[in-house]
Amino acid sequence: MQILSALGHALWMSFTMLWQIFWGLSLGFLFSAVIEVTVSKSEMSKLLPDDSARSLTLASLFGAASSSCSYAAVAMARSMVRKGANFTASMAFQFAATNLVLELGVLMWVLIAWQFAAAEFIGGPVMIIVLVLLFRFFLRDTLKTQAIQQADKGIAGSMEGHAAMSMGEQNGTWKDRLISKDGLTAISHSYMMNWTMLWRDIGLGLIVAGAIAAWVPDSFWQKFFLMSHPTLAMIWGAFIGPLIAVASFTCSVGNVPLAAVLWKGGISFGGVASFIFGDLIILPIVNIYRKYYGGKMTAFMIATFYVAMVAAALTIEALFQAAGWVPHERHTAVVDAAVTFNYTTILDITFGIVFIVLTTVFFRTGGVEMMRMMKSGEYARDDNGHGHHANGAQSSQHDRHPH
Repeated sequence: MQILSALGHALWMSFTMLWQIFWGLSLGFLFSAVIEVTVSKSEMSKLLPDDSARSLTLASLFGAASSSCSYAAVAMARSMVRKGANFTASMAFQFAATNLVLELGVLMWVLIAWQFAAAEFIGGPVMIIVLVLLFRFFLRDTLKTQAIQQADKGIAGSMEGHAAMSMGEQNGTWKDRLISKDGLTAISHSYMMNWTMLWRDIGLGLIVAGAIAAWVPDSFWQKFFLMSHPTLAMIWGAFIGPLIAVASFTCSVGNVPLAAVLWKGGISFGGVASFIFGDLIILPIVNIYRKYYGGKMTAFMIATFYVAMVAAALTIEALFQAAGWVPHERHTAVVDAAVTFNYTTILDITFGIVFIVLTTVFFRTGGVEMMRMMKSGEYARDDNGHGHHANGAQSSQHDRHPH
């Protein structure tokens, strides 16, 4: 009975977290879908020929207007490399596509505090700058050439279908794409694609966070995160954050519930940021790097990514401590949540209706067939970067030309 009671408590904690975050997820995915439809990325690789400040800024902006799924971001970055984009600029895009997207900021604000959303959007550029410097000083041309040659082999990793669709050609102005009937179809397809890409990570993140919140006492975390030694705690949190992300096996927005649990447990402010940053070095993604770029480049990427994450976290900690912006209370909307009729309920109902409407449009406009082709690899790209569908399936959501 004690085991069943403990399991029930953990599942209830997971459910209350889902109750708190559903509307934020739906809102974030809606933002992402609208941006995906209005921002054309078909010519993106041509705009990133080098690692100049202009190219890196454009790469970061394109990334921020892209997917929140780490797997999709990694696949899109490899696609850019294959199409001639600079390798460093492509990695900057990958970092931005994971850490500077709107839905991540929305959830951080809603579930923990606005300061954490600000830390993500300030820390992301800091991390990219550190990464660029590390690449310029330590990345040998021979290793980069080998990595590009490996990328050109086109070995399948994950989310190639999403990368192909996201980087496909778009016609008309952004207003035409947004307010037309095809625009609504495209938004519904992109919205549902975000859910299908991330539901496993979100579910796993909620289960892990619920179990830890229910079973692990705060006293353990307080000792583990060295709360009795404030200076050491700030340093330790920045270094351990990405390693906890590796151990959790979740990524992107799926990490936010666990970030809330860790914050309540005692991890430092910068430690929360580094934990969120750490989703680009979890083991499944490391294996994709190995396929995409080879073993040596993967080792180099892990080392430089980790250093950039820690450096950004320490910088954020110092800046926010100096500005007096680090929260003094450790309350969070997920750990301290309860299911009651309040503004969260109203927002859940509102964005639940959005979910139902867009899901209905998705099913009525060929969305299921689109997803089937993406998963089976039938949606492919030729060497010139043009997308094409098998069996003449519709592709109205991006107005692509069939080949």
